[in-house]
Amino acid sequence: PALAAARRSWPFCSAARPLSAAMAGVIERRLAQLGLRIPKSPAPAANYVPWKRVGNQVFISGQIPKAEDNSLLTGQLGAGYSIEEGQTAARLCAVNLISQMREACGGDLDKVKAVVKVEAFVNSTADFTNHPQVVNGCSDLLVEVFGQEIGAHSRFAVGCSSLPLGVAVETGAVIEVADE
Repeated sequence: PALAAARRSWPFCSAARPLSAAMAGVIERRLAQLGLRIPKSPAPAANYVPWKRVGNQVFISGQIPKAEDNSLLTGQLGAGYSIEEGQTAARLCAVNLISQMREACGGDLDKVKAVVKVEAFVNSTADFTNHPQVVNGCSDLLVEVFGQEIGAHSRFAVGCSSLPLGVAVETGAVIEVADE
């Protein structure tokens, strides 16, 4: 029930607002075609920056599965939280990564030249071993949005006994962006 209610308010629902083709870049048009709405990035919750640019690389801080309505996808894989629910949480983390990418690129996602690396943590029990399948929720969306050439990335997917606020997944990323 809680998952179904959260899904109705998520940015990747089919009720996303269409973008004007004349105003939107290639990636923004693809987001619209996919029915994805990328929210404005929230302010950091502690003493860190949401992303840091060094040369043409942008290091994006950990993103949790937090929806626009501030609801969180919480749970522990292997303890009553399914792989499908974990993939949904990872997908929402990817939406939040894209939001940070947009901020880092001054609003133009076409400036993303490569998703270099995704770093993922899965809140799981000690005997849960399907971390890669969970994190595919994030990886698959990034490839769907940016295409294979730009969106395919290296990554790690590790399990841990807890994550901030009890969320199921947390992801960070490194991207390459166009010259300023």
